[in-house]
Amino acid sequence: MRCAVFPVTANGILLAEKLAAACTPHVFDMYVKEGRQAPDGAVRYAVLGDAVADTFGRYDALIFISAIGIAVRMIAPHIRSKLTDPAVIVIDDAAKHAVSVLSGHVGGANALTLQIASVLEAEPVITTATDVNRIEAPDAVAAELGMKPCPKSEIQTLNSALVDGKEILWAIDKELSNAYFYTQKLKRHGFSTVSMTQEEIFGKKDLAVFLTENAGKERKGLLYMQPRRLIAGIGCRRDVPAEAIRNALQKACMQIGQDISRVSEIASTVVKSDEQGILELASSLGIDTVFFDNEVLEKTIKRYHLPEYAFVKRQI
Repeated sequence: MRCAVFPVTANGILLAEKLAAACTPHVFDMYVKEGRQAPDGAVRYAVLGDAVADTFGRYDALIFISAIGIAVRMIAPHIRSKLTDPAVIVIDDAAKHAVSVLSGHVGGANALTLQIASVLEAEPVITTATDVNRIEAPDAVAAELGMKPCPKSEIQTLNSALVDGKEILWAIDKELSNAYFYTQKLKRHGFSTVSMTQEEIFGKKDLAVFLTENAGKERKGLLYMQPRRLIAGIGCRRDVPAEAIRNALQKACMQIGQDISRVSEIASTVVKSDEQGILELASSLGIDTVFFDNEVLEKTIKRYHLPEYAFVKRQI
């Protein structure tokens, strides 16, 4: 996850540095108010509200090392949906508590809160009903599977039912590609699945989660899960063989709990548009490639504060 961290005191800056060093594989960008001492690479801002408005849609997570009231006031104008809002976490200045505030399941705030609390030896504070009752919520499982739950209204329907002790049916579309991958992932969570068509699942009265490429007709108690796109950005030295690139991509997929078969597109710089290894890999996977020119890459690097490396800049 890409995280924007907002410490408001000198001690908060030290805590932010500790998180950046220990919370792998997440990336932390520190935002510090102008006039305060800050480490090299920190992003400066004049007004906290403006900085939060700028980062809210650009980062996977916003972490405030401050009073929770400050964080709530800063994010309030920007909250839209649990399906799109970033994770928001608040850590007090003494690192006694790490609080999951927003997007605990789909956004990953609960899982990140637990990791942060472990690093800082803080008490994690998670208040979602399913978590405090030690129940795996479908929207939390969806985030781990790399899937999007919809419609939003049925997330609450199923989560409330689980808290009330009811059971739900987990079903996988007979037409879903990579069905075996999802079946095995759910099995590790203790969920058994059945294979069905969209017509069959819609006709049932059960509370159900249905994994499918495309959501169908809506009914009360039916939550669809659709695979999110998984795009691999790849760079390499000239003439690296396709097998070496495949091995690197396979390793990267394993680090995020996904299979290489989930990758739907390979992206790179236009300088690599004739790179045989990349083209061969895309062909063997049966997926498309897209190559971006320098102007597009430069805008993206600036927008997301991405690191640049001297060797790459010399080549591209």
